[in-house]
Amino acid sequence: MSVPLLLAAAAATAGSDPAAAVDAVMLARIQFATNISFHYLFPSITIALGWVLLYFKLRFLRSGDEAWLSAYFFWVKVFALSFALGVVSGVVMSFQFGTNWPGYMNTVGNIAGPLLAYEIMTAFFLEASFLGIMLFGRKRVGERVHTLATVLVAAGTTASAFWILALNSWMQTPAGHVMVDGVAHVGDWWQVIFNPSFPYRLTHTLIASGLTVAFLVSGLAAYRWLRGDRGGDVRAMLRTGVLMAAVLAPVQAFVGDQHGLNTLEHQPAKIAAMEGIWGEGEKGAPALVFAWPNEAERRNDYAIGIPGLAALILTHDLEGELQGLDAFDDHPPVLPVFWGFRVMVGVGLLMIATGLVAAWKLRGGREPPRWLARWLVGMTFSGWIATLAGWYVTEIGRQPWLVTGILRTSEAAADHPPAVIGLSLSAYLALYAVLLLAYVSVLFHLARKGGATVAPPITAARGDADET
Repeated sequence: MSVPLLLAAAAATAGSDPAAAVDAVMLARIQFATNISFHYLFPSITIALGWVLLYFKLRFLRSGDEAWLSAYFFWVKVFALSFALGVVSGVVMSFQFGTNWPGYMNTVGNIAGPLLAYEIMTAFFLEASFLGIMLFGRKRVGERVHTLATVLVAAGTTASAFWILALNSWMQTPAGHVMVDGVAHVGDWWQVIFNPSFPYRLTHTLIASGLTVAFLVSGLAAYRWLRGDRGGDVRAMLRTGVLMAAVLAPVQAFVGDQHGLNTLEHQPAKIAAMEGIWGEGEKGAPALVFAWPNEAERRNDYAIGIPGLAALILTHDLEGELQGLDAFDDHPPVLPVFWGFRVMVGVGLLMIATGLVAAWKLRGGREPPRWLARWLVGMTFSGWIATLAGWYVTEIGRQPWLVTGILRTSEAAADHPPAVIGLSLSAYLALYAVLLLAYVSVLFHLARKGGATVAPPITAARGDADET
C-alpha cells in the first residue's frame, strides 16, 4: 500500500541518524498517514461514483433501456461497500486527533472543529440517510423519489469533499484567521474556506475522483467482457468509463499545471522538492525524468532531465529562475516528494494515453480488442496509485509544518512511547491489508456474478410506482 513511500519519508527526514526515523513523532506521522491512506481510497471512489450512478439512472429514465438500470444496481453495491469502509476508517482516523495529535485541536480547533463537523453532518445526513433508498427503496418509493435520493447522495459526497478540502487547503495556505495567545481564531470564514489553494485543490481532487472511477468502471467492465459477458450493461459501463477517462485525463493535466503554479506562489519549498532543485536557485531548471535526490550531499545522483522544461512550465520562460531548497529555512524531505510527484505524473500520462486510445478503438459501438480489454483490467486501480502519490506530495511537501506558519508537526504530537505507537501501527497495517484484499476480492466477485446483478422491478403497490 503506502508503506514504502512513508518509510522513505521517515528515512529522509531522519537524515543520518537512524534512531530519528523511529521516534514517537515519526511513528505517529506514519500511523496517521497509514490511516488516511486507507481511508482516502474509498472517498476517492464515492465522490465521483455518486454522479455516475445518477447518470446511469437518468439514461434509464430517458431511454427505458434496462441495461442502464442493471449498470446502476451493479455499481450502487460498490458504492455502498466503499461508503461503509470509508466511514469506518474515517472514524478511526478522527480518534487520532485526540490520541496522537492533541496539539492540533488545542491550536486550530476553532477552525478545524466546525469544518470537520460540517463534513461529518453532510456525509451522514445526506449520504447515509438516502443510500438505503438507493439500495432497497425503488419499488417502495417510486422512480421520482428514488432518483431524488440518488441526487442527494451524489450531492452529499461532493459537499463532504468540499468541507474536508477546505480544511486541508487552509492547513496548506492559511488565511482569514487571527492568533490570540497562540491559538487560531476565525477572523473571516469566507477567507478561511476560500483560502488561496482551495479552488485548485478542490478541482484537482474532484477530477482525480472522476478518473479513479473512470478506470474502475472500465476495468471491471473489461473484466466481465473478457469472461464472455457481452450484455448491454457491460457495453454501457465500458463506454462510460472510457469516455470519462478520455475527457477528464487531459483536463486534469491542465488543472494540475494551474495547481502547480499556485503552489509555486504560496509553497515554493514544496516545488523545489518536487523538482529536485538544490542551492539558492537555478535558472533554466530542467524537468528531471529520473534522479535520486541525495539530501546528505545536497545534490541529485543519476540525473536525467529535459533542459529548461521545469522553468518553462513553472515560469513560462526557458531561462526562468526557480528557488532552490537552500533558499528556505525549512523544507520538506526531498526523496518522497520528488518521487511521489513523478509517480503521479507518470500514471497520469498513462491515463491520458489509455483514455484516448480506448475511446478511438470503441468509436461507433465497436467491440474492444482483447489486448485493450486486458490493459483496461490492468488499469483498474490506477486512480488509487495516482491519487495516493499526489496526496503524499501534498502532505509530505508541507513538512515540517502541520499548519503552515502556525503549527509545527512536532509541536502537535503527544508524548507517547515509540513502542506503544509502533504496536498500534502494526495492528493497523495488518488489518488494513486484510480489508483491502477483501474489498478488491468482493469487487471482482461481483463482476464475476455479472448478469446476476439485476434491478428490482417496480410494482404497482404504490400509486406513484410508475412515475418517471
